[in-house]
Amino acid sequence: MIVKVQDVASLVGISVRTLHHYDEIGLLTPDKDPQTGYRDYSDDDLTMLQHILFFKELGLPLKDIKEIIHNPAYDQLEALQLHRQMLLNKRAQLDRMLETVDGAIEAQKGGISVANEEKFKGFDFSVNPYEEEVRERWGDAKVDEAQSNVAQMDESKQEEMNAIYRELATIRDVDPTSTEAQTAIKKWYDFLNHNVATYTPEMFKGLGMMYVQDERFEQNIDQFGDGLAKFMSETMAKFAERQ
Repeated sequence: MIVKVQDVASLVGISVRTLHHYDEIGLLTPDKDPQTGYRDYSDDDLTMLQHILFFKELGLPLKDIKEIIHNPAYDQLEALQLHRQMLLNKRAQLDRMLETVDGAIEAQKGGISVANEEKFKGFDFSVNPYEEEVRERWGDAKVDEAQSNVAQMDESKQEEMNAIYRELATIRDVDPTSTEAQTAIKKWYDFLNHNVATYTPEMFKGLGMMYVQDERFEQNIDQFGDGLAKFMSETMAKFAERQ
């Protein structure tokens, strides 16, 4: 059975552009119709796509997925069994987090103090949910550099970073093109370049776009003030355009 790319996209719930990207990077390369050049997906292709999406759901970068599924020693049954075990582990972690949330709710209702170690049961920060997208956009070397520098950031640098967020939050209602906003966002640009990685103005603008395109970024940044992510994104874009 042969399935066209549009039908695959509808069946799976991903975009045609994503499927094209998988083909372009050699992750999933279906046969092409010799007359039209359109991509034709076989049952084997769809099975492989299922495996790709399993790995993606577990947070693996596309580069790593490609290396795994194209390894001659790759065993599909073994991989499915591994997926199942990892999903069970993930479910167990979610169950622990639900217990933590339920405990926090009950503590708030009853005014009960909760032990510190109980407040963070189930949290796991070993996987960065943004990493895959950043690696695809900017490359492994840039991400590895940024991760290394962030990991080595001491408490004073972390506080310096939070201070910039707080300063930007206090002016988030001003015009992003104003001198006040542009002066403040330059501090963020300089901080990133001095402490995290080398960001070109275009990369800085792209980072700002991710602040509003990914709700996880937005939620983290907006902890310092509602609407801060949107304000920073607009201000970063204008800053980049002026460089």
